[in-house]
Amino acid sequence: VDAVVFGANFNAGECCNAGSRLILHRSVADEIVGRVAERSRQVVVGDPLDPATQVGAIISPEHLNKIETYVREARSGGANLAAGGERLDFGAGQFMAPTILEGVRPDMAVAREEVFGPVLSVLTFETAEEAISIANSVDYGLSAGVWSRDFDNCLKVGRGVRAGTVWMNTFMDGASELPFGGYRQSGLCRELVRHA
Repeated sequence: VDAVVFGANFNAGECCNAGSRLILHRSVADEIVGRVAERSRQVVVGDPLDPATQVGAIISPEHLNKIETYVREARSGGANLAAGGERLDFGAGQFMAPTILEGVRPDMAVAREEVFGPVLSVLTFETAEEAISIANSVDYGLSAGVWSRDFDNCLKVGRGVRAGTVWMNTFMDGASELPFGGYRQSGLCRELVRHA
C-alpha cells in the first residue's frame, strides 16, 4: 500500500516512471483500493519547499486543467472516484489532491495515456495472462512493479510485462549502475550505466 501511494504521488505524479496504473486481482481489489484511498487521504499536499510536503504543485495551470480533464472523462465513462479528484486552493500555485479512480477500463484515456499528475487508475484482472495483457496494452513500457506472495508469480508476470524496469515486491528501487529505459514510446535506448 505504501509503495502504491508513493509510486502514484512521487513528484506530484509528474514523473516518467510514476506508478499511475494499479492492476489488481479482483479478489483483493476492494480491500486494496480501500487501504490505498485511506493512505492517500493522509498524503500532505502543499508548498514544495516545505519539508513536510509529500505532493507539491503541478507544473502549470494548463497541465492542472489537463489532469482534471482525464479525471472528469474517466468518471463520465464509468470510473468511480475512490479518493481525491479535486484541485486544492492554497492561495497560490496549482495543486491536485491525490486521486484514485476505480472501475477504470483498459480502453479509457486515463489508463492508456500519460496523465503526469497524482492520479492512480485501478484496473482489475482474473488471470495472470489478463494482467500481462492489460500491462502491455499501452504505448508505453518504462517501468512496472509486480507484487505477490508467490515469487514464482512475480517472475512469471515480470517476464511477460514489456517494461524496461520491472520491480518485484518493491517500487522505484535501484541504482545508477542499472540501465534505465523502456519499450515502445518510452524513451530512446537506455540511460545510466557505463555502456549507455
